[in-house]
Amino acid sequence: MNFFNKKIPEQVTRLSILLIILIVVFIFVRSKLVPPDFGEYGHYRTSAIDENISQEIKYAGQDICYDCHDDVVETKRLGYHKNVACEVCHGPAVIHTEDPEELILKAPRNRGYCPICHEYLPSRPTGFPQIVAASHNPMKPCISCHEPHDPKPPEAIKECKACHAEISRTKSLSHHVYVECTHCHTTPQEHKIQPRDYLPSKPSTREFCGSCHAEDSDASADIPRVDMFSHGERYTCWQCHYPHLPEVR
Repeated sequence: MNFFNKKIPEQVTRLSILLIILIVVFIFVRSKLVPPDFGEYGHYRTSAIDENISQEIKYAGQDICYDCHDDVVETKRLGYHKNVACEVCHGPAVIHTEDPEELILKAPRNRGYCPICHEYLPSRPTGFPQIVAASHNPMKPCISCHEPHDPKPPEAIKECKACHAEISRTKSLSHHVYVECTHCHTTPQEHKIQPRDYLPSKPSTREFCGSCHAEDSDASADIPRVDMFSHGERYTCWQCHYPHLPEVR
């Protein structure tokens, strides 16, 4: 009996009142704002099915393109854009398929369209073709060099550049531009197929950089030289110099 005679704490009373208010609001919203046909067949309004059916159809689907453009579609089927629907670039095509003269589809010819997918972003998958539009053939339309239905690059992408584009762009501006990647990295053949399972090796000693930069090195005379015994002491070279852009200030 002493339990029932105890005074309920004030904070419990306040929380109880707040909970009751929330329950009342929920019941009101449920009864007044939720459509009556919601939840009959699933977590949506039943009338939404008829609304969607009644909408005007604008997209025809790429299969119908075979009827008139079989040569182009076949080229695309064998190219890198095989999984890109025609209407992604050419727009809704239902009217065009019904009357080609009424609506002539246009191809994107300005530089702003292709970079939507191909502008460099670190979050994009490894190996996905990317460019920096500001420096990649500036002012030239993409289709002046690339066939959009089979956009092979005009020249073969170098092996490392295909996946390590950011490093390649950095290295192209450094004094190491003519140093082959394989000079510093021993890369197993399996790395091309399973890159995360078979990693290239990296130099681990100061002597590796010293083979070109030591005072007694046999490398070209215009390469910067240092005294390997006093320069940097016990630190490895890449603790101070970024290997792909080893500029000295």
